[in-house]
Amino acid sequence: MKTVLFVGAGRHQRRAILRAKELGLRVVAVDRNPDALGLQVSDVAEAVDFTDVDAVTEVARRHGVDGALTVSADRAVPVVAAVAERLGLPSIGTETAHLMTHKIAMRRTLADAGVSQPRFAGARDMASARAALDAVGVPAVLKPADSGGQRGIFYVESRDELDGHVHAALAESPSEEAIVESFHDGLELNGIVIARGGEAFPLTLSDRLRPPGQGFGVGWIHVYPASIYADVLAEAERVAVHAVHALGLRDGIAFPQLIVSDDGSVRVVEVAARIPGGQMADLVRHAVGVDLIEVALRQALGEEVSDELVLPKFKQPLAIRFLTAQPGPLPTGKVVSIGPLDPVLAAEGVVQADTYLQVGETIRPVRLDGDRRGYVIATADTSVEALQRAEAAARLLEVEVAS
Repeated sequence: MKTVLFVGAGRHQRRAILRAKELGLRVVAVDRNPDALGLQVSDVAEAVDFTDVDAVTEVARRHGVDGALTVSADRAVPVVAAVAERLGLPSIGTETAHLMTHKIAMRRTLADAGVSQPRFAGARDMASARAALDAVGVPAVLKPADSGGQRGIFYVESRDELDGHVHAALAESPSEEAIVESFHDGLELNGIVIARGGEAFPLTLSDRLRPPGQGFGVGWIHVYPASIYADVLAEAERVAVHAVHALGLRDGIAFPQLIVSDDGSVRVVEVAARIPGGQMADLVRHAVGVDLIEVALRQALGEEVSDELVLPKFKQPLAIRFLTAQPGPLPTGKVVSIGPLDPVLAAEGVVQADTYLQVGETIRPVRLDGDRRGYVIATADTSVEALQRAEAAARLLEVEVAS
């Protein structure tokens, strides 16, 4: 029996860990939180800070793992690469892991390769942030160079707004760096690209819809297939693959995010080297019949990844509606009671749904990915109808908050 190491074992990793066990693998998992949901279902659970490469390497060596991976956790990607390299296991390489988790390094590499992207400049303090904004222009987006979950991301239209947010952005960066990028309005897309032996191909492109206001960076609705066609679709696929090649990913699952402007131009927002969170693995499974978790596990173990495993088996329109506060279906306030999920699951077209709400917690307006408190996935003959079904089903969950 082969043993695989999961670096990070939270809610998003739990399902992947269970899938690994279904495939007959022994799972060793590490997470700083001893109560992490993924640790509870692993064969071997170790409460270890997964940012500590030495400690994670020691766990991997002690348990004789045959491969290592992470799901959803961007901060774990460089750790997985380093541990795998130290132990001589399949790895995307520490250099590629750095490029795909550090936004300034990523932007510079994409620029050198001629990949279309927003203007950008790095910053380490107030003075360099102001200089970056002067170079990039407004409107702009300020974000940490190496964070995730939409933490520390701000839309800025003036130097005063920049000044008010610089320290918050820097505080979310382990390297204490930030990046200022030109803001481009348009349709945002989530892509899934699979790389095998240095060749990459786009598997899915889906619309990533975002709320207005402070949570402008949070994807709260995903719709497949993407609402672009013909030449624009071909260009989005080309840009996604170009970015993955430029960043050096030879074997792995890439998560490029793109912006398509009204004139049809396509720019790269960023690219991750992992199965993304936000139910994207579920989107791929229901939309095209590909099991991303099995693909990632095989690649982590250095096993062959056949065409049968990665090529689409069908094309099913769907929509994912995350359970968020207004203008989403959830009220804001302290949760008093939560109704059953059964009516949601029984709604027309719904193929999957879940909620992470607990009595006593406070539902806040959407600002971070963590403000998504569940989801509904619905299918239909068209993406428009699928979204209507997902929206209708999401409203069936009854949540009462204190006045």
